[in-house]
Order: sequence, then structure tokens, then C-alpha cells
Amino acid sequence: MVRFGTRGRLVMLAAALLLTIQGIALATPSVAQDRPTLRFGVNAADLSTLDPHFASGTQDRTAVDMIFNALVRFAPGDATRIEPDIATEIPEPVMDGDSQVWTFTLRDDVMCQPWEGGEAYTLTADDVVASLEKSANPDTSAYAGDYAGWSFAKVDDATVSITLESAVSPTLFLPKVANYNGGFIVCAQAYEAIGAEGFTTAPVGTGPFMVGEYVPQTSLSLVANDSYFRGAPQLAGVELRYMPDAASRELALQSGELDVIHGIGEAQWVDRINAEGNMVAEVFGPGEVAFLNLNVEHEILSDPLVRQAILHAIDLEEHQALYGSPVAEIVYSIVPATFMPGGLTQEEAEAAGVLVTYDPDRSRELLAEAGYPDGFSISVVTSEMPAYRANYEVLQAELADVGIDLQVEVVDHATMHAQIREDVNPIVVYVANRPNADLFLTQFFHSNSIVVTGASPVTNFSHYAAIDGLIEQARAETDPDAQADLWKQANIQLQTDVAGIPLHYQLQVYARSPNVNYGHELVSVLALYPGINETTTITSS
Repeated sequence: MVRFGTRGRLVMLAAALLLTIQGIALATPSVAQDRPTLRFGVNAADLSTLDPHFASGTQDRTAVDMIFNALVRFAPGDATRIEPDIATEIPEPVMDGDSQVWTFTLRDDVMCQPWEGGEAYTLTADDVVASLEKSANPDTSAYAGDYAGWSFAKVDDATVSITLESAVSPTLFLPKVANYNGGFIVCAQAYEAIGAEGFTTAPVGTGPFMVGEYVPQTSLSLVANDSYFRGAPQLAGVELRYMPDAASRELALQSGELDVIHGIGEAQWVDRINAEGNMVAEVFGPGEVAFLNLNVEHEILSDPLVRQAILHAIDLEEHQALYGSPVAEIVYSIVPATFMPGGLTQEEAEAAGVLVTYDPDRSRELLAEAGYPDGFSISVVTSEMPAYRANYEVLQAELADVGIDLQVEVVDHATMHAQIREDVNPIVVYVANRPNADLFLTQFFHSNSIVVTGASPVTNFSHYAAIDGLIEQARAETDPDAQADLWKQANIQLQTDVAGIPLHYQLQVYARSPNVNYGHELVSVLALYPGINETTTITSS
């Protein structure tokens, strides 16, 4: 069996730096000349990594989604449905003592893509087991924590078993073996040959497209994988162009230089693009939830009266108006009920007494009761990205109205993420998308995830620990309805304690030429782009 060696992120970064000197041709497979290449304007200055087990930015997920498959997949264009991918079917788990076992049978026609110095070969259980072990290794994956207590075994060349120390529901299990984060299957022989460094820009998977040429800070060319098990793509390839300036992307689409672009998340922009007639703007999910995290251990915010005062100073309609409907809609719990089980609807939040109610007079009363009749001052940093900065600026005005001086320093996006993980912000605006309620609640509100001091620090900026039991109970619950009810209880508790305040969800906005057909209806795509595969076409003008 092929095994992955232990590699560190520093090695990957060093390799990426070496590649900035010149464009590097990674593969030159032949493609039919009569097929069009789709030109895609990406909202980023460059890629970060194409190793799917480290990819997290939208610009990286976009490419990774086209290169790799998984045992199961979110249905194209509709992340609410999961279907088989390289597995022949979705199995039913069986219990082996206290352990839960999921056994997958693999398709026999899945080919690993060729790479420089290596030929295409048939994917087997060896590749799948090695890939999953890579995902579970913190040295070779950013998502290793998702696979704690899991083990992987080859039954035969076409069969893989996954054993969990404790049983979980399909709701929690299937997304972790789907085409998202650590679920992507890499081709073991190629990874071993190319190495961790090379894999950041020259990965090898089984998907409909494979890497052609990467020009740092300019473009990434993907070419058709004509041996793809679902059939040869209808495109010759996809050229991803890195263009962080929104106006430049729009002009390029309008002139016909690009076929698809990442748009601007504003309803006015969507309406304007669609009114012009020569472009199509589309809004789709899943929604990225914007919410506040309040540090319950902070010297001022530790007082529940102060947190309640902040809650009543917030006007959800003002935050939603930053983008407008249907691009953004008010959300009533951190877990968005629109997109997954376990969230609260407006009616449920109101019945539980946790509906965010704008009442600045009540806010001032609570501040006086807490001993701050003249308010107080607090400092935070924000990213320059509109999804963060604009929400902080609205919050700043809302709090100023009740006497709280929120001082906001603008830094670049990467610096903000680094600093909030060092616990510099007593109040954190965060914008997140997660595939299920467990990940939302665990990463943001379980004590193990408390930044800096937690057992496994992630993004618990609230220093909150009151719903650990509910999170763990829900995780162990295999009945989906009972599990969702426990998640709802957890949302109600954290909002009662005002450790987190939901604001809105913001949908994805992309624009395309009318000649582009993605091959599926756009409902939701976890990779946060429209989803390009073998069925995507461009018709002649």
C-alpha cells in the first residue's frame, strides 16, 4: 500500500515562493481543438494552494473542485443532496461492538490523471485509504481534526472500510467523505512522486479537469481530462484569471474577454448587470453567515447586562441592507436554518425569546444598570474586505448611538485573521460557511476551540463553554430529528447568553455570458462558485 510521508506547511510555502519567478507548465495533454475554453475571472490576486486538504480560500476551492472527486459528492448545483461519486452507492453503516463501520465499493472506471513523469492509472482502494490517512494527519492536512477516532482499511482493490470509534449520523459522516475539505481523494502514486511541495501547484486527482499551466499572480489553466469516468468534458479547459479588482472583472466580461466572473455581493449590482442584457448575474447559496462573537471573559463584556445592551443596540435590517435582498437575508441563529438542520427560524427564535430586537432605549438602560451610564470604549481590528469592514462600520454607528465607543482599525484580510486568533478582538465579526451545525457550533462555541487557550484552538472567540454537553450529545445522536433538536437547544442557549449574535447570511453572486451553460441549476455549491464540470458548455454567439 502506498503511504504518504509527513510533510509540513512550511515546505509547501517554500515551494510556492520558488514558483513566483516564472510561469510553470505542469502538463500538456492533448485536447480537442474544436472545444471552447471557459475564461473565469477570480476575485483574488493569486492562489494559495491546490492541495485539497489545505485549500480553504474560495480561489483555491474553485480549482480544487474541478480537479478532484470523493467517495460521495454534493449534487452539482445543489449541496442539499448527497449522491455517490467514486463509490458505487452510499452504504448503510453497521455496528461492530461500540464502533461504527462504513464500507464503500469503488467504481472500476475511475482513472487517476497523468502527471509529468507519470502515466494515468486506475484508482484503487490503496489510493483512497492513503488519501484519507493524509486527511487525518495534521502534518498533511488542515482538516485532520474532522477524522479523530477514524481508521481506514483496504478490504480489497475495490472496497474500503472506514471505522469510527463512536457512531455518528449520516448528517455528520457523509460530508466528511464528500467533495469538500478532507473528503477529496488524491492519487497516492502521484502524490508520492510529486511530493508535498509540488502538489501545491501541480496536484493530481480524478476529476474532469487537470492542471495545465500555472502563472503566479496571473492565471491557472486547467485542461480537459478526456478519461474522466463520467465522460469527456464539453470544454477544452478552464482558464482561471486572478483579478482582485471588481471593475476590471466586469469590464472583461462585458467585452467578451471573460465568460464568467465573481461578482459584487450587492442587490443593486445584480439588478444593473441583468438590466444591461448582455450579461447574466446569478445569486445562489449556500449563505455565508455574518455574526458577532462576544468574549464572555472580557473585563467589560463578562457582564451579561453589557452583552444584552449590545444585542439591543443592533438593527438587523441595517446590516442586511448593506447588500440588499435577495443577496442577503436576516438570519435568526448562528446555524442558518435555511441551509441546514439545527438552525432557528424567525418563529422559533421568537418563541424561545432569543430574537434580536432593536431597542436602543433598553440598551442604554442596561448599560446604566451595569455601571456604564456614560458607556465605554473598546477597540477591534477588521479586514478591508467589505463583508467584514461594512458590518463593523454599521456596528460602530449602532453602538455609538447608545454611548459605546467602538474603535475600529482596518488591516489586510490575512492580518485580521491572524490577530483575531491571537485574541485581540473582544468583539469579532465573522463570516462563515460550514456544511453542518456540528461544525458551526464546535468550531465557534465549544471550549476546546477557544482561541489561544483551548485544547484545540480554532475560532471560539467568545471564550464560551456552556454548550459543550449539548454539542457532544448531538454529535453522538444518530436520530436526525433528535440531533437537530439538540442543535436548536444549543443555539437557543448561546443566544440566551449572548455569546453570539446572528446578523445575516450573504449568498454567492457570479455573472456569466448568456452563452455559458453550467449544466445544472444553481441552488447551492459548497465550493462557493457556480460549479464547472464535464457538462458545462459555451455555445457560439
